Amino acid sequence: MDPLSDVLSLLKVKSVLSGRLEAAGPWALRFPAYRHVKFGGVIKGARWVWIEGVTELAKMEEGDFCLLTDGLPHCFASDPGVQLQDGEKVFASHRGADGIVRYGRGDMCTISVGGQFEFDGEMSGLLLNSLPPLVLISAASPDARSLSAALELIRTETESVRPGAAAMAGSLANIVLVNILRAHLAANPRPTGWLGALSDPRIGSALRMVHEDIAHRWKVDELASKVGMSRTAFIERFKDLVGLPPLEYLIHWRMTIAMDTLKTGNDNLASIAAAVGYASETTFSSTFKRRFGQSPSRFRSGARSKI
Repeated sequence: MDPLSDVLSLLKVKSVLSGRLEAAGPWALRFPAYRHVKFGGVIKGARWVWIEGVTELAKMEEGDFCLLTDGLPHCFASDPGVQLQDGEKVFASHRGADGIVRYGRGDMCTISVGGQFEFDGEMSGLLLNSLPPLVLISAASPDARSLSAALELIRTETESVRPGAAAMAGSLANIVLVNILRAHLAANPRPTGWLGALSDPRIGSALRMVHEDIAHRWKVDELASKVGMSRTAFIERFKDLVGLPPLEYLIHWRMTIAMDTLKTGNDNLASIAAAVGYASETTFSSTFKRRFGQSPSRFRSGARSKI
């Protein structure tokens, strides 16, 4: 897989399509802190979004999406001048049997949907630290076509309760996440952090090689040569974009894969060591212990006891 797919796979993304809001008249809702990432999309009308104390007001038009990434309290409103109401209480008290939240009086002016992603993985920092607190994707963006198609599916799915709704909701939310990340990368020629490294022609190529063959005994000179850079320039640029030197990133990624395998698989330690590039089980075990503070065997026993 490519690096982004690798990381999303190991993050064990838990996706929730939380609901549909049909709001009438002027309204403004405040939502509390949350874990990891939220998204929102506008099916009809327009609304404002902002993160308290972090971002300016931003207007979302029909077809636009947003991604909220820093877990802080945030607000949505048709009119930012209206007194804010507790969003969680409004959703709890105005949700109908069909799952739709209907709020306000007068002609319906806004239909919007939202959801949340929670991650389980050592690599969540790679993704979350690479993103600004608020990502906005305009429907007019040339890279938003897939999001427009997803929004139409979400509109249909949230109009009523249908068989298989939970399965569809999770799948659609995942599609939204990947396509927001794609559109964000395409719209920002020089995005920061690990995502920026993926879009860098040379460092992105090095990351893809490492992820495609994690068991290969990579050397810095070999990677630098393959992407057409000097050793020194490669190390400096890799660390600047990724946040870790090349070999430290390689070890970090190998240990993350090993940890996931120990949690979910039944392979013996020698097989796991070989799969992540270690000829010696002893070397693998000592590296794992330095990284996580316990041996692979003890980690596996602890992880299994929690299941």
